[in-house]
Amino acid sequence: MKDRLEIIARTERRRKFSDAEKTAILNEADTDGVSVRQVAERHEIAESLIYNWRSARRQAAAIASEALEFIPYGAIITTEPAVAPAVAGPKKTQRPVSSPMPSASEDLIRPHPGARPGAIDIDLPSGVRLSVDSYVNERALARVLRAFRDVS
Repeated sequence: MKDRLEIIARTERRRKFSDAEKTAILNEADTDGVSVRQVAERHEIAESLIYNWRSARRQAAAIASEALEFIPYGAIITTEPAVAPAVAGPKKTQRPVSSPMPSASEDLIRPHPGARPGAIDIDLPSGVRLSVDSYVNERALARVLRAFRDVS
């Protein structure tokens, strides 16, 4: 006969560790004479979590130390917004704006690529045109260009 009955009312949520907590645990695990198992037991976490954090730390350090490099790939063309010559003609009347939201037909009209600050169009040898502006993340752009180079 059982003398103890355990009722589980809810499942425990996954714990979230701040960057400071992760760093403290990793520093503790990196101390000489201390094993990962001891640190994991002390903090009641799985050993694999510490190993995963170590791996992520190594990858972040490798990415941070990686120098930005120029990737020669295709022709780079900067575009300036086209200025139409002034032509005398009938004046267009502005229609009143009924709503601050654009209509479906207005939504299809896109500005000229040169209208973005620092717009650059890159024509790749595969025929793909890649358009970026001054807000592009350099590392992300480098990864995209490497992927296109590897596919070609």
